[in-house]
Order: sequence, then structure tokens, then C-alpha cells
Amino acid sequence: MKKIVLIIVLTVVLLTAFFFTQEADKRIEGSWLGTLNAMGTELRLVFNISRSEDGTLAATMDSLDQGSMGNPMDGVRFEDGKWILELKRAGVTYTAELSEDGQTLKGIFKQGGFTAPFDARRSEPIKKEELIRPQDPKKPYPYHEEDVTYTNDKDGITLAGTLTFPMEGGPFPAVVLITGSGAQNRDEELMGHRPFLVLADYLTRRGIAVLRVDDRGVGGSTGKISESTSVDFAGDVLAGVAFLKTRKEIDPKKIGLIGHSEGGIIAPIAAAKSKDVTFIVLMAGTGLNGEEILYLQGALLNRAGGYSEEIIQANLDQQKKIFSIMKKHEKAEDIRTELQNSFNDDIKKMSVEDREALGDNPQQKFDSEMEQILTPWFRFFLTYDPLPALRKVTCPVLAINGEKDLQVPPKENLAAIEGALKEAGNTDYTLKELPGLNHIFQKAETGSVSEYIKIEETINPEALKTIGDWILARVK
Repeated sequence: MKKIVLIIVLTVVLLTAFFFTQEADKRIEGSWLGTLNAMGTELRLVFNISRSEDGTLAATMDSLDQGSMGNPMDGVRFEDGKWILELKRAGVTYTAELSEDGQTLKGIFKQGGFTAPFDARRSEPIKKEELIRPQDPKKPYPYHEEDVTYTNDKDGITLAGTLTFPMEGGPFPAVVLITGSGAQNRDEELMGHRPFLVLADYLTRRGIAVLRVDDRGVGGSTGKISESTSVDFAGDVLAGVAFLKTRKEIDPKKIGLIGHSEGGIIAPIAAAKSKDVTFIVLMAGTGLNGEEILYLQGALLNRAGGYSEEIIQANLDQQKKIFSIMKKHEKAEDIRTELQNSFNDDIKKMSVEDREALGDNPQQKFDSEMEQILTPWFRFFLTYDPLPALRKVTCPVLAINGEKDLQVPPKENLAAIEGALKEAGNTDYTLKELPGLNHIFQKAETGSVSEYIKIEETINPEALKTIGDWILARVK
């Protein structure tokens, strides 16, 4: 059985203070280095556990490849022979057993709907690797910046974000930024980059107010992202639009949306529901349904990762079998039961070599996959068709994709988006495939996810200019 590639976006994770038995404390003290595999991207994580001034243990976590160091945890405890480290506000839990020789932590890392095996070995403390991000703006900014909160009354959710707007003039046109999949903060922080901070800075300097917001359950926002779908997030977006309409600095007739990746699915849902949305920008938005996206994405990412066509086809066949079962049942327990039976049959048919490749605990790997694909978000994404919402969008639309985007392939998706907008009778839309850019709009060599952190550029200037020029041409 080959590993199945799923669309999972991982954000920075973190860790502090706790009480245990003295003997267990001594054995766990030190630095622990391991590599977390997420959708083919390897992230080096380090847990640093030490004695605090009051004699208890304290821990931090470093995400080396995301440039995030010294993050304090909410709690760590020793329970039933296992260490449990938690960061509750980000939905992070790491549960691990310490090996008899005291040199290895073997366990499971969870964040939201993402679950994966994660083992860490005792290590020397690792110094911070400085990531060069030349586009990050430096304070003081030449515009107003204000932390804000407002509510989605329908769902009882409080949303926290940052509003930026020019120093003088107004009322200003405004945009709400909508993050991609996974638990994202208001800067859409990923791999040491803060794309929404860079985008907000660029647009605000050009006279456009920007509201960027923490996702549900992230930062200052309440709610649980793992129990929500794109439709729920569209409600959060419209709550942001309603909030902007209360601000004297904002022109209520010139409020638009900019959605990246899944945000490009959410923006049309919101625009189709409200005439208050006067334009939308789709950055790597989708025109295909989730199942089609996953098939294309899996093949492209595996091919970029150097996998053989035989393995790519095996992955595709396995995905099709799993998704067919998922679409057949309404209840999660029925899906799990049939997939478990299928998994057991596959194990029996495997060669000794293939069985050994699954490792010591294949059931654990199966359980990890189930936790990911049985979430409400993934089940919705799998079958969601974005075209009906796009066919209702009559406000101006800009859809841009990077030529080297391996997560949302440009040609197939832009063609589908254009077809839907034509059916809507939309007379003002622009579609662009930007040469050489990847999924997060960096200038890239291959478009592979593993390149994101290595590229110093956060958003290519041509992408920024395309967005800014298009919006200003419609709000003047």
C-alpha cells in the first residue's frame, strides 16, 4: 500500500509549564530533534525541556524550517507512562513514550485534523537559523494599524484581526483577506513567510484599507476550525464585511474580498450571498471540485518529488478507492468501518517487503489518515463543486494563478472559473496565469512545496502589482 497524498496545510506549532515525578523529570530534560512529514514537506521540530527557577519543568518548541523559535507551550504532563505536550489555543497535542535508553521520544503529533507519527532523538541545543524575508515591512508604518474584534452572531464566533488604512483622506476602498486551508493566523504565516502582512502593507500604501483576520480557534479568534467548513468560513467573511461597513474610514460601497487557495473557494460563496461584496480577487482559487483537485495535486507533487509513474498511479488508484467509499456513506463511522475492512484486506495481500515498508505499526498510520479525512472540513472539500457559487457572482472578478502551482494547477482551474463566470453573465472578469510563480506566488524553480521556505521572496512584485492595479481601476 502506497502513502496517500492529501491536501493538508500545516502551520507553526508551539509549547510551557508542568509538574511530574522527579525521576521522570530528569530523564526528559534536554533538547529533542525530529522531522515531521506533512504532505511531502519535511519540518524539523525541536522540543527544549529544562528546569525553571521554581524547580518545575518548562518547555519550548522550535520549528527550524519555519524560522519559529522558542515557542512556549501551555502544558506538559506525564500520564500513564506517556508524555503529553499541549498548545490548546492552536489545537496541538504531542503524545510520546520515552525509550528505555532515554534517547528517543516516539509518538503522535496532532494539530486540528492533522495527525502524523513523530519521533524525536536527544540532541544538542540548536541555534536559530535566521530566515531572510526582505519583503516583511518594518515599523513604523506610514499608515494606521489597529487591532480589532467583531462577531459572527449566527455562529457565536468572535473574530480578531488587524485593520490598516491610510493616514489621510477617506473614506477608503477596503478588502477582507481570506486565508488558505488549515489553521492560519491573520498574516497567513507559513514556512517563515507572512504573505498577508506583505499584501496588506502593499495595498494600504496604495490607498486601500485591509482587514486580515485570525482563523477560528487561532490567535484571538474563538471557535474550532476542525469542526467547520468553507461555508462556515464564508459566514465569518461576511461578518468582516459587516464590520467594515460600520467604520467611518471605509467606503461601504467599495468593499471587496481577496481569497488565497481555499480562500478562493470561500470568496465566491460569500459574494454570491451578499451584494455588499463589490469585487473579489481569487489567488489560486479553484474551479474544479475537491476530488479532482486532490487527484491532480497528488500526481504533480509526487512527480516533483521524484516518485516513479508506477508509484504515482498506485497512489491515484488508492485515492480513488478511498474517495469512492467516502462518497458512498453519510456517517463517519460507516466510512471508517468500510475503510478499515479494505485496509485489512490490503495488508493480507501485500508482499513481505511492502508490509515491512509500512513500519512497526501500520494500524497507527491508518488511524492517522482517518483522523485527517473524516473531519467535517475534508469531507466537505472532497465533494464541493465551486462552479454553482461562481455562476452567481456578477461583481468584478480577478483570478490569478502561478504557472508553477502544483497544488491548484492553473490551466484546468482558470478555464473552469472562466466558464462559470460566462454562464453568470459576468461582464467584468480578468484571468491571468503568472509566469514562473508557485502556489503562494513566489518566483520558483519547480513549484514544489519544499521550495517555499528556501525562497526569500514572499509574494512576487508582479503579483502584488497585478492585484493592486486591478482593484484601483475598479474603485476609482
